[in-house]
Amino acid sequence: MHFKLHRKLIGLCAGLLISTGLHAQMVELDRVAAIVDNDVVMQSQVEERMDTIRQQLSERGTELPPEEVLRTQVIDRLVLESIQLQMGERAGIRIDDASLNQTMQQLAERNGVTLEQFRAALDRDGINYNQAREQVRREMIINRVRQRRVAERIQVSDQEVRNFLNSEVGRYQTAADYRLAMIVLPVSENASSDEARQQAEVVSDIHRELSEGADFTRLAVSRSGGEHALEGGELGWRKAAQLPPTFANAVADLEIGEITAPLRSPAGYHILKLLEKRGGDNLLVDEFNVRHILIKPSEIRSEEEAAQLIRRLYERIRAGESFATLARSFSEDPGSALNGGSLSWVTADAMVPEFREVMTSTPENQISAPFQSQFGWHILQVEGQRQVDMTDEMREQQARNLLQNRKFDEELQTWLLEIRDEAYVEIKS
Repeated sequence: MHFKLHRKLIGLCAGLLISTGLHAQMVELDRVAAIVDNDVVMQSQVEERMDTIRQQLSERGTELPPEEVLRTQVIDRLVLESIQLQMGERAGIRIDDASLNQTMQQLAERNGVTLEQFRAALDRDGINYNQAREQVRREMIINRVRQRRVAERIQVSDQEVRNFLNSEVGRYQTAADYRLAMIVLPVSENASSDEARQQAEVVSDIHRELSEGADFTRLAVSRSGGEHALEGGELGWRKAAQLPPTFANAVADLEIGEITAPLRSPAGYHILKLLEKRGGDNLLVDEFNVRHILIKPSEIRSEEEAAQLIRRLYERIRAGESFATLARSFSEDPGSALNGGSLSWVTADAMVPEFREVMTSTPENQISAPFQSQFGWHILQVEGQRQVDMTDEMREQQARNLLQNRKFDEELQTWLLEIRDEAYVEIKS
């Protein structure tokens, strides 16, 4: 009874009217669009989100849905966001300004601009930077909530991994990826034999220059007739199955940085350069022997309290206490705590980005400074590094990751329906 009364009071207070002037004219401040457990979604939030979506759809040339359909979808989205944000608050999940600033910087870099240019572009589009920043903070919190609550529900068996690797889809998705650049000398279908011979001579000259050390990007920009010439001929990542057989066979024999001999196709002459390779056969990777201590924020420990505890442990280790002993006593990673925080030998790709970055940049037998990931606060110690052939293991891990991602998307939808059903939601007219 008390809880229901509390919700009614939220709705009444948020929808209050104020009186102004001699005749007590009533002016509405804002209205409640929905009550969601202990939170409210305001009408102003709905209108702002609708404006943003209208603009996005307009830029894509997509026809807008009917107004009430759009409004219903937006309210449903905001309700789900509110539920997840409240879950994050109860779990003590906080995004500090430093992490948020770093994310904003990364968003700018992905768009090929500086942070100042990114901010100016938002202003030109009528988007308030501070509001956009806070929306990113909300999305980061929601993402961490999902990672914690959904990922723990997913299990991928060894048999599922084997079945996937033996399937046609599995063989394709775990095959080698090549990042390629290409110089093209077009030859039209109607070209005479003399024209084709001239292009063959030109491509031979270009190949000779490249073999003598000429810059591939410069020659692609100045000499290539392909559509990617102005990007230095870069094609991006390609699976072998996405390439013509002649190209795939030639690329398979290349080392990173090498070029093919001139290749003939119906479209003309080509020279390919292998910029990077991932997956495939004979994959040598770096492994790291790592210990770590994990401190998680929770309903009884805030983000700041978790950060303070990890900093105290860091200072105790620097003062000479045993990393392994403190890990057994304090670490909240059940998989490694009993082993003194040891993760044994791990690859960089198996770790989340924040952990990977610190691990690969920490010298052997050194202790990292405290850092944060989606799981909580860490310190780590790199006890060794080696290079091993991980072809089979990496294919299995890649398959496991693909299956986990597929299951995550499916499980996420189920989980969202569950938390929506369990929450108290009252949509206002």
